[in-house]
Amino acid sequence: MSTVQVLATADLTAQERRAIRALLTAAFEDGFTDDDWDHTLGGLHVIIEDGDAIVAHAAVVPRTLKIAGRPVRAGYVEGVATDATRQRQGLGSLAMSELARVLRREFEMGALSSDRHHFYERLGWQRWRGPTYVRDGDRIIRTAHEDDGIMALVFGPTEQMDLTAPIICEARSGDDW
Repeated sequence: MSTVQVLATADLTAQERRAIRALLTAAFEDGFTDDDWDHTLGGLHVIIEDGDAIVAHAAVVPRTLKIAGRPVRAGYVEGVATDATRQRQGLGSLAMSELARVLRREFEMGALSSDRHHFYERLGWQRWRGPTYVRDGDRIIRTAHEDDGIMALVFGPTEQMDLTAPIICEARSGDDW
């Protein structure tokens, strides 16, 4: 039987951190870097456990996105993974459903970057259709290569948001989006 926990990064034990990092490293075939790990920390983690093993994980960290000139407090989703031996059992969907509750409670919208659109679309996420940019100091840099990868979960204050508007994130180490 699987259990679901929502924990702040500060509340994760060293063993839980190691288990999550191992899960993410195994799940991301194209590599899970130290920057990716850093992006996963500093917010809330949904952890699905079976016995003592963490079998699925999703994290949300706060980011301010600028959409059509307006700052929006977004919960940015990072580190979504399910153990390879437990995929197709609904554990990733369970983690994301719990994360959606956190997003609705704590943020104005959810955002993430992924090429696995179908997985997220069936959970209510929508593709961002507007142009993407990164703010790096005083510079605004167009990130056209990210245009098809950004997804949003809109609700409450952002429910009527124009998903074709320009969207800007702040630069960070590794992948900006």
